[in-house]
Amino acid sequence: MPTAIAVTSADLVLPPTDPGTPQAAVLPPPETRPLDASLADMQQLLARYGHVVVVCPTSAPTAVEHRLHAVRALLESDRIALVRTDLPPLGAAVLVRQLRQLAGCDFSPGVLASAARLLAHYIYAGAVLGSVSRLDRVPVSLGSHLKSWLPGAHFAVLAGPTPQIVRVGTGETALAGPEFATELLLARGQLQTDWPTTALVPRWRIPGPVHEAPLPASSPGWWGTGKLVEFAAYLPDLPVLHQLVSSVRRETCHWCGMELIGDRCGFCAAPLTVGGPPPPGPGSRALGPGAQAGAHGTRALGPGAHAARATLP
Repeated sequence: MPTAIAVTSADLVLPPTDPGTPQAAVLPPPETRPLDASLADMQQLLARYGHVVVVCPTSAPTAVEHRLHAVRALLESDRIALVRTDLPPLGAAVLVRQLRQLAGCDFSPGVLASAARLLAHYIYAGAVLGSVSRLDRVPVSLGSHLKSWLPGAHFAVLAGPTPQIVRVGTGETALAGPEFATELLLARGQLQTDWPTTALVPRWRIPGPVHEAPLPASSPGWWGTGKLVEFAAYLPDLPVLHQLVSSVRRETCHWCGMELIGDRCGFCAAPLTVGGPPPPGPGSRALGPGAQAGAHGTRALGPGAHAARATLP
């Protein structure tokens, strides 16, 4: 049975790459769903799939994060992973689709949840912007801010893996691209430009056709302007993604006992430690190191998580 992949917005659900790609469960926003209904939704996912990996962008409203922590704490479940990502909206949607692809493979829930941080390093997410004057999620130099006021100025911005901003035009500096074969996904906003297809595709040696998707509703807010064309270059093939994740050494979380790759557990967020203390008893699993155990509602909060009662909407 595949691990369920859940998302906090329908914008994070791209069309599947093939009929075998599992769908993602969309969790309604807190303002449209009472807490008891959110609890029932999660209980159904757990009953059907066993484990749930929820992808929540760090740019999501605080109320969304609070609802997720409240649901996980009140259910006292260590089978719910909350995965945060700094990727811009289109890049986050690509990450979600890759996790959906891998969910149909033989990976354990712990490996799948912790693989999100690994996969994010192989997604080149950016946008062409008409202005960077309101961009606050990527470092912007004073010179770029000043050039934003020039008529017709456009900027190519790479949010990750390494932030970079260049002005589009004659003699422009090339954006640092991937050194492996990728496909390119575009989402067009109000900016009229073909720069991603005429300049980015040949520079990044993208061999296949350029795919397009609707612009996520959260993209103008993330980039600080609606005059944009968002793009993401990514690894499209499941065998390559499978090999990438399989090649990383697997460990066992010293706190909750889940399998993981990398340096942090995807379920309880405990860092990987060598020769650490033995895991706690079943009554406090996945509470997280250093957390204060109470009588009830403490399981699955993870390291540094807020108390469930304090985050109830």
